[in-house]
Amino acid sequence: MTVLGKNLLVRLVEEQKCIHPFDYELFDGDGYVLTVQQETVLNYLEHRNVISHEVVFTPPDLVGHLTAKSKYGRLGLSFLNSVKVHSGFVGRLALELVNLNNERAPITIKRGDPLIHIEFQRREGEPSVYSGQYMFQYLNEQEAQLYSNLLPKIYPTLFTKEDLENKSKRRVQL
Repeated sequence: MTVLGKNLLVRLVEEQKCIHPFDYELFDGDGYVLTVQQETVLNYLEHRNVISHEVVFTPPDLVGHLTAKSKYGRLGLSFLNSVKVHSGFVGRLALELVNLNNERAPITIKRGDPLIHIEFQRREGEPSVYSGQYMFQYLNEQEAQLYSNLLPKIYPTLFTKEDLENKSKRRVQL
C-alpha cells in the first residue's frame, strides 16, 4: 500500500469530492485533517460519538486510514474507532471518543478544530465498494443527491444511480 501525497489528494478532493466541504489549510502533506460538526464537551470517562463536519468518499481503489491529532491525545482523549474507512464508503464519520484525562477534567472540541487525520492508501486487487448500512450516513438530501449523481459518472461499473438512491433513502440521519 502507498499513501497518497498531497498533490494527488488535492486532485481527488477537487475532482471526486473525497472530502466535502474542504479547506486547503487542512491538507497536511500526507492527508487531510477532519473537523467536527458541532462543539462537544466530553467529561471524564464519557464516551461519545462525534460526527465529522466533512463528508468522506473513499474511492474504490483506496482505503482511508484515521489517526487522532496528538494535541488531543496529550489531553487524554482516546479515539476508539477502527482506523479504516472502507473503499467506496460515502458519509460523515462517527468518531468514537472517550475522555481518559488524568486530571479528570473535561475536554472541549470546538467546531472547526482539527481532530482526526485521514490518509488514503492505494489498495491492490479488484476495486470494491462498501455496501453496509452506514452508506450516506449523516448526509442531508442535497449531499446524498450530489454523490448519487457523481459516483455513477466516475465509476459506472461499480455504482448505479438507482442503487445509490435506494441507499440514500435508508441512510442513518442526524
